[in-house]
Amino acid sequence: MIELLAVSPKFFTFIIVIFSIILHEIGHGYAAFVQGDYTAYRAGRLTLNPIPHIDVIGSLVVPFLAFLTASTFFGWAKPVPYNPHNIKTKIGEAFVASAGILTNILIALVMMGVFIMLKSNSILNAEVAQALFIIITINVSLAFFNLIPIPPFDGMAIIQALFPRMHIDNRFTFNPLYMVMAIIVASVIYAMFAPYLFDFIREILL
Repeated sequence: MIELLAVSPKFFTFIIVIFSIILHEIGHGYAAFVQGDYTAYRAGRLTLNPIPHIDVIGSLVVPFLAFLTASTFFGWAKPVPYNPHNIKTKIGEAFVASAGILTNILIALVMMGVFIMLKSNSILNAEVAQALFIIITINVSLAFFNLIPIPPFDGMAIIQALFPRMHIDNRFTFNPLYMVMAIIVASVIYAMFAPYLFDFIREILL
């Protein structure tokens, strides 16, 4: 991965974005699996193989266009299927909804631990530091973005799991026009807070 970073930092970032999104979705599926719902497992979605997770529009076209127009990366993978009727409690449903966010946070924390350990032992070079920082910031960004309580993002899914009366019809939330507006609003909110997130990460690492 470090050789890939040396050749093309932007391509390295793209690869990390894709796999971080995939791990986010696997987190949802695994959270359901440990609670007795095997829908994602039977669908072959609890795998690190990226092919079953890739959504052509969300995983390839949108990230590429986002990079061309804004020099950033944004996208999504195919949602991991699960049957909420197999989840016994509302807390369990909220756990499934939050599992992707928790996965991204866990990845960021592990990479931060690696960064700090290597730095404390004076074996952290610039290339490794850059690679770890990219992984950390991408996963923190994904966690923050998905926490925004706008459907269909996970933040709203968590709220709806805990408060079923707040259910919003998926026919509305997956309307293409609504999706564009939701992404724009979430992107504006993220842009407002991203500098503070990155400064906070730098304070911890440096």
